[in-house]
Amino acid sequence: MTKARKMGPADLFCRVIDSLTGLSVLSLVIMMVVTFVSVIMRYIFNAPLLGNNEIVQLMAVSLVMLAMPFATQTEAHVRVDVLDAHIGRYGRFTGDLLARCLAGFVLASLLHRTWFKLLDTLTYGDATNMLRIPIWPFYGFILLGMGLYLLLLVIQVIGVLRKGPRHEL
Repeated sequence: MTKARKMGPADLFCRVIDSLTGLSVLSLVIMMVVTFVSVIMRYIFNAPLLGNNEIVQLMAVSLVMLAMPFATQTEAHVRVDVLDAHIGRYGRFTGDLLARCLAGFVLASLLHRTWFKLLDTLTYGDATNMLRIPIWPFYGFILLGMGLYLLLLVIQVIGVLRKGPRHEL
């Protein structure tokens, strides 16, 4: 009989990111189904689906923001390393640090503003025009995605500092 391994903070963090990725995939499926049904309803039955644009727009927000931490964790973002061979290992080290620190600063600023926007939408009960879908949960998705992204950037900065200038290209 094997012992169950205790879950540490890193395991929990990875599970949260995986769960958010699953929600992101669900958002994509909802977008596809709503678009499909909308096209069928409009062109075959001549009865357009009310509010389909609202649903697709809100699902697009969920799709991107909930997938962002996974893309960061797996380093799936677009990366251009045209100059890497010419700037040397110290240049790459500096560039890696600078890019992550600048991204973290901008992200922290956006998180700050998004927090206040979330509070505004809660206070005033903001909702979409046609279907009256509350908007505040989607600001919550934005905060969650960006917050985890910022945390991953901090972890990456620590990793870059620990590793130091790399020797390989």
